[in-house]
Amino acid sequence: MERLTYLKDVVTLKLDESKCTGCGMCLEVCPHAVFQMNTRHVEIRDRDRCMECGACMRNCPAEALSVKAGVGCAAAVIGAMLGRTDQPCCGPADCGCSSPVKEKKAACCG
Repeated sequence: MERLTYLKDVVTLKLDESKCTGCGMCLEVCPHAVFQMNTRHVEIRDRDRCMECGACMRNCPAEALSVKAGVGCAAAVIGAMLGRTDQPCCGPADCGCSSPVKEKKAACCG
């Protein structure tokens, strides 16, 4: 099954490999297979698959992951489709996002 990819290079996900213990909890809770295990710790396999749900960060016992849950382009696009105009920006103003948000001149990609 093909995995959903969101907009390129806008996700806030960060991994501090020096803190990662290799427990694999993020592999278990990530709904989009963003992570993969190498020999000693987790790596980000495909950052652009991240929907910024925050499950990995909330379940990481080593606090090796950080993400601003709910502030990415996916949240902004969905918010715009629902008519919201208070969504946070998904990146710099010139991010090139071709979402309904841009057409509506809402807070994201604006």
